[in-house]
Amino acid sequence: MKNNSAWFKIAGAACLEVVWVIGLKHASVPWEWLITGLALLVSFYTIIVASRKLPVGTVYSVFVGLGTAGTVLADMLWFGEPFRWIKLVLILVLLAGVIGLKLVTGNSHTKEVS
Repeated sequence: MKNNSAWFKIAGAACLEVVWVIGLKHASVPWEWLITGLALLVSFYTIIVASRKLPVGTVYSVFVGLGTAGTVLADMLWFGEPFRWIKLVLILVLLAGVIGLKLVTGNSHTKEVS
């Protein structure tokens, strides 16, 4: 698994994080809880797989950062959370930190855990 593949897995896991976080608040029928549970399991499995190639601290920080940004944006876009410029600025700062982590992590030699 190349490092770029690991980064895509983290991004996918963060998207699923948005799904399960929204599900924890809004799920009310069994199929919604099923989707929430599946999204949770797949997102955690995916970050576990990604952490075999990238440093665990970086994987977790990027996962949480992207998930948080996505959840805040989803809240504003789909659930009527009021838009505030300060939230947008803080999300951009968060994303800058995530991009910074990606840049400094680079292709350093990583040890695959099996």
